[in-house]
Amino acid sequence: MSKTKFRYNPKTLSYEKVKRSTGERILRGIIFIAPTVVLSLIFAFFIAYRIDSPKEKALNKELNELKGEFKNIQERLELVDRVTEVIKKRDEDLYRTALGANEFPEELRLMGVGGSDAYDSYKKMSNSELLISSISKLDEVERKLHAQSLSFKELISLAKERENRLASLPAIQPVNNKELKKMASGYGWRIDPVYGTRKMHWGTDFSAETGTDVYATGKGVVEETRVNSWGYGREIVINHGFGYKTRYAHLSSFLVKEGDKVNRGDLIGLVGNTGKSTGAHLHYEVEKDGHKMNPIDYFHSDLTPEQYEKIVEISKNALKSMD
Repeated sequence: MSKTKFRYNPKTLSYEKVKRSTGERILRGIIFIAPTVVLSLIFAFFIAYRIDSPKEKALNKELNELKGEFKNIQERLELVDRVTEVIKKRDEDLYRTALGANEFPEELRLMGVGGSDAYDSYKKMSNSELLISSISKLDEVERKLHAQSLSFKELISLAKERENRLASLPAIQPVNNKELKKMASGYGWRIDPVYGTRKMHWGTDFSAETGTDVYATGKGVVEETRVNSWGYGREIVINHGFGYKTRYAHLSSFLVKEGDKVNRGDLIGLVGNTGKSTGAHLHYEVEKDGHKMNPIDYFHSDLTPEQYEKIVEISKNALKSMD
């Protein structure tokens, strides 16, 4: 209940009741309740800002879970990146060395680096720093893996070529010579048995009975099966690829024809005494890039180191030839 207020009137020398207008009463009411209204609004704003609704709580929880997942993804990408570096080092230090391959171009490993900022579209998003960090790491790992796949593709091709090269290399003796007793004449200068003059002997002779099996010394294609009345007599030439050819001369018969594909150890003919020959034997030659090579240097696949040393000595000491 409001108190009645009085005001002293000096003219009448008495106290008179104060009478307020309607406007004054409204203004005083507003002044009275205004602080309460302002405080209520401030409190309401504080409550709305500080206390999340159930929906906001759920969204915040989901956002925090996503942050955790992004961090887990980053850790896994770091692990993949470290494994990729290990594979890269093994590629450079082991695989490429073993296959005699050139170093993989570094510019291919760095392809895609630089250029305009590819992550501008993410900068306006919430948690953009975490998002950009994860995506850039993913791009980096993806780039490294792509480069490594190109390197492995090259190495696979080189390995297949190397396997084919090894299979094609003339790497065994053309006749069965386990006891190493069939070597008759080696590669080098010697006295021709027919003309008695000093002459270069471009191959290795193996003494054997007519009809003894003759084997292809490496994978290849039969390039020639020629019959000469003198010289090499019946001869077979095999093209092994990679610059290698082999010749098998003075044969009694052919067991292959031109164009046939052969593998190392395949039976291709029989020892004979045809052409310029003074007795049954096989004359065998190896050619690399058009140059005659010493066949003994290629007998490594069916000889132990000790046998190889022995056959080299036999070749050096051979003074007679059946050629």
